[in-house]
Order: sequence, then structure tokens, then C-alpha cells
Amino acid sequence: QVQLVESGGGLVQAGGSLRLSCAASGSTIRLSGSYWFRQAPGKEREFVAAISGIGGSTKYADSVKGRFTISRDNTKNTVYLQMNTLGPEDTAVYYCALDARLYLLPSPSASAMDYWGEGTLVTVSS
Repeated sequence: QVQLVESGGGLVQAGGSLRLSCAASGSTIRLSGSYWFRQAPGKEREFVAAISGIGGSTKYADSVKGRFTISRDNTKNTVYLQMNTLGPEDTAVYYCALDARLYLLPSPSASAMDYWGEGTLVTVSS
């Protein structure tokens, strides 16, 4: 059974940084696409960043490009999301997800993911 456990969320001031972690068990992240999504209050869940299994290609939403970096440590079976220059608009619950396909989806959607974590809350104060 695949389990994803996110950590690293919290309260940060605008301009600050956080690093989220997603520890996977029951599946090998290097054989799956790993994704981060987020959901702000009253909004739909939206794609943030992804890293492919084979090759480690990355993909970002335009809203976070240049500020967020996704990475993974295969030895720890963990995916990370380094978030810099945070703003109030980044406030959301951040979810880790896995997709069994090795390639990244051209238009990642929440409905396409195979497994989800329970999320970690990020709050950015102005």
C-alpha cells in the first residue's frame, strides 16, 4: 500500500522560505512521476510542480516558476519542494501526489494522480 506523508508546512512571513518534504512508502519514487499540488480556501486544487521518475525532468506552474524548486532523494524515497520568496498568494494546503507513469503529464491534473498525501498547510503572512 502506497503512503505519502508531507511535512514542513507552517507560518512564514512574506518573502520567506519553506521546504516541504514528501516521504513515500510502498512505492519507489524514481519509478513514478512525483507532483505537488496546492489548494487555497475556496479554490480548486492546482498543479504546482512535478519531477519525472526516469531522468528527473521537472515542470512548474507559471505562478511559481523561478521561486519554487522540486527535487528528490531516491535513497530516502522522498520528494522536496523548496519554496522561496513566498507571498500571501501561496497560502494553501500543499499536497504530494504520485502518478504511476514515468513521463510527466503535459497538463497535470489532480484527477490523473494515483496516490495522495494528506497535505501540509502553508500560511504566508503579509
